[in-house]
Amino acid sequence: MSESLIWSAVGLYLVVSLVVAWRSRQGQGTGMADYFLGNRQMGGVVSALSYSATTYSAFMMVGLAGLTYAGGVGALGFEILYFAGVSLVAVFGPRFWAVGGHFGFVTPAEMLGHRYESRGVSIAVTLASCLFLIPYASVQLAGVGYLLSGMSGGAVSFTTGVVVATILAILFSRIAGMRSVAWTDSLQALFMIVASTLVALLVVHELGGFGVLFDRLAREHPQSLVVPGNGVFSLVNFLGLTLPWFFFSLSNPQVSQRLFMPKDLCAMRRMLLGFLVFGLVYTLVSVLWGFSALVAFPTLESADLATPTLLASNHVPPVLGVIVMVGILAAAVSTIDSIMLTLASMIARDIRAPSTGGAGEEAGEQAQLRLGKWVMPVIALIALGFAELRLDLIAVLSVASSSGLVVAVPAIVGAFFWSRATASGALVSIVVTGALVLASFVTGIKPLGLPPGLWGLPLAALLYVATSLVTRPPRHAAHFMQIAARQGRT
Repeated sequence: MSESLIWSAVGLYLVVSLVVAWRSRQGQGTGMADYFLGNRQMGGVVSALSYSATTYSAFMMVGLAGLTYAGGVGALGFEILYFAGVSLVAVFGPRFWAVGGHFGFVTPAEMLGHRYESRGVSIAVTLASCLFLIPYASVQLAGVGYLLSGMSGGAVSFTTGVVVATILAILFSRIAGMRSVAWTDSLQALFMIVASTLVALLVVHELGGFGVLFDRLAREHPQSLVVPGNGVFSLVNFLGLTLPWFFFSLSNPQVSQRLFMPKDLCAMRRMLLGFLVFGLVYTLVSVLWGFSALVAFPTLESADLATPTLLASNHVPPVLGVIVMVGILAAAVSTIDSIMLTLASMIARDIRAPSTGGAGEEAGEQAQLRLGKWVMPVIALIALGFAELRLDLIAVLSVASSSGLVVAVPAIVGAFFWSRATASGALVSIVVTGALVLASFVTGIKPLGLPPGLWGLPLAALLYVATSLVTRPPRHAAHFMQIAARQGRT
């Protein structure tokens, strides 16, 4: 595919998205909730599309397609189990929304700090999120780098693609905060789902139709249609990948923070239903891309090149290929800018010393907002540095990040359902288990041969319960839980 066509498409995408982002500034307030939560006034359709674009990033069309290419049909089971985990939003979404509106929470870390009456819990959650989410943001940048480099045959370098995605994410997030991100996300989500589905069907047609595609898979790559196949999806690996991903909607703060944003519970329900429809279609399309690339190009050097190679091939007309390319670029950027906004809000809100009330509170919030805006490009640049390392399969790196973030799940669940839970229990489970998960990934050591994704959550739950039972619970936990429970029953 020609370099000029690629840059023309990226330029057109940039212009249209900037217009949408700039128009979203109308009616914007000046507080933290206005900038980072869209003033808690997101409608159901925009929330659903934004939630989808944030969740389904370069991980899907590049990462999941690459995982399908490398490991076969087990990738579908892996993603379907994640999809089942979204049911957690039906239980916890109304509770997040209720306490967020009542207490004015801006971040999930702030919510946990209030529930456990401990600023240390807020800081621990924020630091753990930065530690594990910045590499996840780098995964999105790497996805764009592989995409532009692969489709241009190397004319556009990996580094150039990473830098382009970084600049776009900074632009969209700075213009109007969550308002611009939500509206550009909506545009991007519609674009990527329509384009990728239509072109996936075209590719299958070019390969002879669904019957021919799966006949060839059965003859030439029979291991791709069974589990564990070639070993990528052995039982231990499958569970290690799947368990942290199942809790993605709770453990990843850039996703759970969006539960504060809908204007009412009806909007939240529409958000969840819209996301489920979007996710099912996009999952099937991404797996189909992986299978198609395996049939068409069975000897790729890297599985993450499956989608870029397919889009740049004769199986896809250049114009359609570049349309899907822009859709994947948009998906990656939507995740990066959401991560930037969430981490910036957590650093400004939960690590910076809190204000004292009155005029000082208003001045303190403005100081938090200024700090958050300055932190965002710093986060983006750190993620860019990680992306340049090109560490591993995109899908595997994404799960590694989720393995670190999942250690906060016991503290989140206990915050709503166990009045006996304590700040010490939350701190010990997050800090100790997070450190052990990080050490396992850095050293490559797997206790009993098990990956961190398999033992991280049980260990965190054990530490959380054991420590809580021998320490004193917070005084006002019941009040927090009562407010959450009123909406949980509706």
